[in-house]
Amino acid sequence: MCYCSVRVEFNVTRSASVVHSVPRHSTGDTMLQNTGKLAGYTIFITGASRGIGKAIALKAARDGANVVIAAKTADPHPKLPGTIYTAAAEIEAAGGKALPCIVDVRDEKQINDAVEQAVEKFGGIDILVNNASAINLTGTLETPMKKIDLMLGINLRGTYLTSKLCIPHLLKSKNPHILNLSPPLNLNPIWFKNHTAIQTAAMDMLGGSGIDKQCRKVEIVADAAYAIFKQPTSFTGQFVIDEDILRKEGIRDFDVYAVEPGHPLLPDFFLDQQPEDLARQMKEHGATPAFKSGKTSTDSASTGPVSDMFNIIRGVLSPDIVKTTQGVYRFDLSGDHAGVWYIDLKNDAGSAGSGEPPVKADVIMTLDSSDFIKMFEGKLKPTMAFMSGKLKIKGDMGLAIKLEKMMAMMKSKL
Repeated sequence: MCYCSVRVEFNVTRSASVVHSVPRHSTGDTMLQNTGKLAGYTIFITGASRGIGKAIALKAARDGANVVIAAKTADPHPKLPGTIYTAAAEIEAAGGKALPCIVDVRDEKQINDAVEQAVEKFGGIDILVNNASAINLTGTLETPMKKIDLMLGINLRGTYLTSKLCIPHLLKSKNPHILNLSPPLNLNPIWFKNHTAIQTAAMDMLGGSGIDKQCRKVEIVADAAYAIFKQPTSFTGQFVIDEDILRKEGIRDFDVYAVEPGHPLLPDFFLDQQPEDLARQMKEHGATPAFKSGKTSTDSASTGPVSDMFNIIRGVLSPDIVKTTQGVYRFDLSGDHAGVWYIDLKNDAGSAGSGEPPVKADVIMTLDSSDFIKMFEGKLKPTMAFMSGKLKIKGDMGLAIKLEKMMAMMKSKL
């Protein structure tokens, strides 16, 4: 049996089981073509109502596979697209057969019921894709235990439990696989504090407007998963990156996977490079790497480029911005123009200036003064600064993302 993880690919043999992990990433200048190899196979996918999970489901459906959609969303979500039923309709339209099941991977009974329904309807399970996941990009002090329990319950316990319940049926398959979607297993200490990107609904919510242009589409993960599904069970003990395995399949032009072909991509922060090379790549995207030492200063920030920037900020404040934002921001700046500044987008017509905000801040942003200026000039995307570890955020992440709209308005004033 093959046990895989997309984004990282291993096959770890353990009592007749194999584990794979594949990162995200067509022949020549097209995406990887379907061969029909998965026709009649039954694939159990958690979190398949949208995003990467649904992309893998549709890829398999084009071969004529049976797909079990094990996900929580039965009714439309106010912010996220798709339900298990709309996904089922798409899978069947693509040529597959679908079984939508309401499943919270933290609930053993729901998983077990879905597994039994799959075996009853399709006669067994050939492939398990552990795709369901949860993420919360906040610091230790700002992350409530409820969020920690959610992430551990889904990412760790849910993956283990779903695998445990599917393995007895996978062992009966002629070519079983378990595919776990995860970051690469990289123990470099740098990556224990940073993040990475494939464009999904969740990424849009976390990254704000424009982040999609810097990402690759979910189809790159679906194609990497498909390439693994074709492998025999002897393909085990591997660590594979999506782009690597697709190159072996003959893919050469990866622009077909870009949300916006030709646009610079966010670097994958979980893959090792030489520090100098990674620092250079980050700078090309407008970010200052957190692991590069920079100048610090205790000089007053009351005059200079930061003060000039706040003069411009005050010029774009309006009741409309205050009404749509409803947040108070504090900026703790270091470097050549260190100091504390604030933007009040909650009270009256708004205000901005040096020192502590007039009321308690909803969001505290800590960064170098030079990076602050770059962000408000539009030369450094807040998402990039945050993901590189240069920008640290405490407080309401939703309000932090809203501030990017104000930054977009600044461009016309500069």
